Order: sequence, then structure tokens, then C-alpha cells
Amino acid sequence: MSMDMNKMMQQVQQMQADMAKAQEELAGERVEASVGGGMVTVTASGSGEIIAVKISPEAIDPDDPETLEDLVVAGVNEALRSAQDLAQSKLGGAVGGLKGLGLPGL
Repeated sequence: MSMDMNKMMQQVQQMQADMAKAQEELAGERVEASVGGGMVTVTASGSGEIIAVKISPEAIDPDDPETLEDLVVAGVNEALRSAQDLAQSKLGGAVGGLKGLGLPGL
């Protein structure tokens, strides 16, 4: 292996370590989305896992379950978007470093 190849492999290993650390940190972070004026609140981890869904009693209308369903879907989607944004900001640096190496497929 040439010196350049060795150096590149070291950089890749360092970036993999940075990515693993960032992903671990993300799993511990929380984002929250509230919709319908606070009727539904969804909490997700930074790694995109739904942690909790809170539904206010006023949102529960036995004659109109569709509205509550829509609010839950909207809250989950908003929480997942926030989690993605957080992941992008945390992992962006590590992924950017890989792109800087000019590796194909990244």
C-alpha cells in the first residue's frame, strides 16, 4: 500500500469512529413536535425512534376519530423531520469528510 493509501485508510477509520460516536449521541437526544395547538405531542430520539405520544383529553372525540388520527400522523411526521434535521447537523461533518476523500458512491 502506498503512503497515500495508508493515510486515506486512517482518515476513513477516524471518520467511522466519529460517525459511531455521533450516532450514539443522537440516540440519547430528544426532539419534540407539538401539533393541533398542543393537542398531540410526539417525542422522538435523535436516531429517529418514536419515544412517546401524548394526547390531550380534549383531542379525544368519539364522534371524530379521524381528526385525532390526522393529528397523530402529523405529529409523528414532524418529530421524525426534526430528528432527521438533528441527525443531519450532527452527522453532516463526518459524511462531508468522506465526500472530501472523493470516494465513489458517497
